[in-house]
Amino acid sequence: MDKENNRRNVLIGGAWPYANSSLHLGHLAALISGDFLKRYHELLGDNVLYVSGTDCHGTPITERAKREKVEPKDIAEKYHNEFKNVFDKMNFSYDLYTKTCDDYHKKHVEEMFLKMYKNEYIYSKKSLQPYCEKCCKFEADRELELICPKCGLVTKGDQCDCGYVPKEEDFIGATCRECGSKISQKENTHLYLALSKLQNQIEQYVEENKNNWRISSINETEKYLKEGLKDRAVTRDLDWGIDIPIDGFEDKKMYVWIDAVLGYVTATQKICEEKGLNWEDFWKKDNNIKMYMCHGKDNITFHTIILPALLMAMEENYHLPDVMVATQYLNINSEKISKSKGNGITILQMINDYNVESLRYYMISHGPENRDVDFTIENYINVHNSDIVNKLGNFVNRTLKFKGLTEIPIGIMDTQIIDDIKETYEKVSEYIESLELKKACNKIIDLIEIGNKYYDERKPWIQKKENIEEFNNTIYTCANIIANLSNLLEPIMPQTCDKLRKYLKIEKPSWKQIKIEEKIPIENIEMLFERIDINKK
Repeated sequence: MDKENNRRNVLIGGAWPYANSSLHLGHLAALISGDFLKRYHELLGDNVLYVSGTDCHGTPITERAKREKVEPKDIAEKYHNEFKNVFDKMNFSYDLYTKTCDDYHKKHVEEMFLKMYKNEYIYSKKSLQPYCEKCCKFEADRELELICPKCGLVTKGDQCDCGYVPKEEDFIGATCRECGSKISQKENTHLYLALSKLQNQIEQYVEENKNNWRISSINETEKYLKEGLKDRAVTRDLDWGIDIPIDGFEDKKMYVWIDAVLGYVTATQKICEEKGLNWEDFWKKDNNIKMYMCHGKDNITFHTIILPALLMAMEENYHLPDVMVATQYLNINSEKISKSKGNGITILQMINDYNVESLRYYMISHGPENRDVDFTIENYINVHNSDIVNKLGNFVNRTLKFKGLTEIPIGIMDTQIIDDIKETYEKVSEYIESLELKKACNKIIDLIEIGNKYYDERKPWIQKKENIEEFNNTIYTCANIIANLSNLLEPIMPQTCDKLRKYLKIEKPSWKQIKIEEKIPIENIEMLFERIDINKK
């Protein structure tokens, strides 16, 4: 894969977090796979772009702005800057992390919207919608309060904590959350996306690509297709959002879900302009394109149905996303993360209190890849101390900080270890390409354990006194394991791998087995990790 003529154009899209509250560990669990895949494909030598941004529009932001007596753009900007800071500290390697209130994004989304309208995939329709007579306005779903027909508890109109999503008929008798009045039904005109016209095309698309998706994406998408796709409103009665470029709809804004997913295209266009690249190489022209979409399970259909539908509706031969990397929910102390309960742990809290590199490792190796998982600080600390300190840190430390060692000697490498390293690259690649990132982590840990076992069995502390040639072979073999770990762990723990490469004078990472060719002076070797006291939690 690292040959020039086999280089793929790889686009990785990370879901756009919503700018109305701080990022919690559930967001990290859903998004870390994007950075993993970006770094992996770069090691292969592929042409890679990794894009995302902050979702800045919609009702929740306007609601928060009202409560805080500021403008919606102030809320969006505040959280956008916070998000950028978090991703920087987590070492996410975005080529562009932008925002939906960016003028470049707005302009290009309006152009794409107009194309869909001219192609008659967007049309106007009158319908009855919730209206508050006291507030004199049409109400968005989350501006309403009603009794959930499933659990019987009071809930907002967008989604109940029990998971139920209210239907239009459930809004009869609902009340306005702002003033408490009962809402009425009033005729309103909106623009709709004709999803029903695209049902057959989307079914064909899903059938052709679902082998590249995790099972949750397949099941959720096929459920919607079986029910039959329903046309969806693409405009809202809001002041904050992207303008509708169609006469007669000047009083409305674009529905947030349409402009956010089109951000993958606009972000690619923008970064390609900045880098002097052709954005169509990642979206249209080249058959050698691979496109990943990385998100949580609550965003599955926006990526498997809505985004492909919007691209189809433009009728411009867009490459549709190949690979859906959906994660399940990360629960905190056995509870689903809920803003109303305030039970989430923010990423910033973890960054400030613990180790970024082991947090990255934990979220990939123990995250909600194919099922919901429970996160506790105790679990994280145990994994940090076991896998990161006892296995990786210990192996590197006792090899490179061996008492009296001033240089890595050139010796004869153990042939079985050579085979083990080769197999690790092959299996880890196989797991990554099939989205089994946990198995990829476990396979790398297996190699570290092989190294520790080899070290123990060879007893270099005795060899140094009795057989210096065998001692040199042992240290040389272990140093070569570490050199290859600096490649294999790069997508997971990039800062750590950078340190290892500096220690061993390796210029840059790659996805191929490497071998130390000359004596390397040992200098300024530091402990990679410290144990975390379980009582620190």
